[in-house]
Amino acid sequence: MQQQNPESLTHPVTPLKRKSPMRLILAAALLPLFGMVTAYGIAPDTDTRDIPVQTLIENLALPQVTAMPGQAAQVFHHEEKVLPGETLGALLTRLGVSPQDNALLLRQSAAQIGRSLRSGQRVQAVVSENGGLMELLVTAPDGSLKRISRQAEGFVLDQSEAALETRIVMRSGRIDSSLFAATDAANLPDSVATKMAEIFGTQLDFREDLRRGDTFSVVYEMDYRNGEPTGTGRILSTEYVNAGKAYRAVLYRTPSGEAEYYTPDGESLKKGFLRSPLEFSRITSSFSNSRKHPVYGFHRRHTGTDFGAPTGARVKAVGDAVVSFAGRKGGYGNLVILRHNNGYETYYAHLNGFAKGIRRGTSVEQGRIIGYVGMTGTATGPHLHYEVRIGGRPRNPVTVKLPGSPPLPVAQRARFNEQTAAWTQRLDQLRGTNLAALD
Repeated sequence: MQQQNPESLTHPVTPLKRKSPMRLILAAALLPLFGMVTAYGIAPDTDTRDIPVQTLIENLALPQVTAMPGQAAQVFHHEEKVLPGETLGALLTRLGVSPQDNALLLRQSAAQIGRSLRSGQRVQAVVSENGGLMELLVTAPDGSLKRISRQAEGFVLDQSEAALETRIVMRSGRIDSSLFAATDAANLPDSVATKMAEIFGTQLDFREDLRRGDTFSVVYEMDYRNGEPTGTGRILSTEYVNAGKAYRAVLYRTPSGEAEYYTPDGESLKKGFLRSPLEFSRITSSFSNSRKHPVYGFHRRHTGTDFGAPTGARVKAVGDAVVSFAGRKGGYGNLVILRHNNGYETYYAHLNGFAKGIRRGTSVEQGRIIGYVGMTGTATGPHLHYEVRIGGRPRNPVTVKLPGSPPLPVAQRARFNEQTAAWTQRLDQLRGTNLAALD
């Protein structure tokens, strides 16, 4: 008789649980997947380069989109700017015009349109869904609008009148390095910056007086044609704050029609002489009774002031005068001598050339270009030698007392206040705002 294990008596055997049919079905379904994973796992170095690959291309029929009854054909509005060197044909392609209409337009209107294209010019086109050109709008450089529209037999060109509009623009800025750097940062046109420097030319020397932290404000006119800017107009008022001191100028038109700049108090800014015959330059050699000559090496009197400037820089008449000499004269090289009122004379030496019309007997106004910086005569580099003589005697151009203009007549004071009050008020609005631009 076989003995039973004592443990079997005290610990009964746990009966086996019956597996669920659902588990069996799931295991059967996953078995092929595990088989694939295992197959890839056991053959990692299998070379598949020799297995043939076949590309199948099948054309799928797309559903046809039909316009609903009463629905108009679609048109697209495009707007682009002309790229540098871009032809009319290339521009039309970018605007989505079909090759057929592109070629037709080039045959009919290439001469009228293509020659007027400029880089950055705005062009608009209305194009149908199949690339048909319905309308083309081109803004010409002078602001006029050229319109090309589709007609039964091709395209018709219609050029509209240039609608002129003058807007008042206000800008201000701060000097951190130079005047032109500051005006560029304020998006002020160079022509306006140059004019502003001319207006204050009898009060400030923009070569020597500029200081970091100086501020400027200017109210001026901007001309537009069909919404496109075409040029700057007059400065109506301007302010320059130099080392904490404010200088202001307003435009006033006299009863005789002359436009001149005055301070808000009625003092004329048109002095007898400008402080400098150059717009922007630097003093390289001052007036001196004993200066070592850069060429000859010995000391001698220097009867003027030398302004360093690049060859070709414009030289202006410092005041109204008559040309008494224009030609070549010894160490002066090319020289212009102007004879002013009250016994004043000014010399402009070492010129590269003379401006058109500058000859003996010619009358010139203050600010007119009379020549260009050079290094003719006895000179070691391009510069302007400038002299002021009174009664034939040389005077220091920097310190000499210059003749002024008469103040505003008392009888015109009410007229002056009426014209300039609005422009002075706009300067007050700009002061302290550090406003870059306001149209």
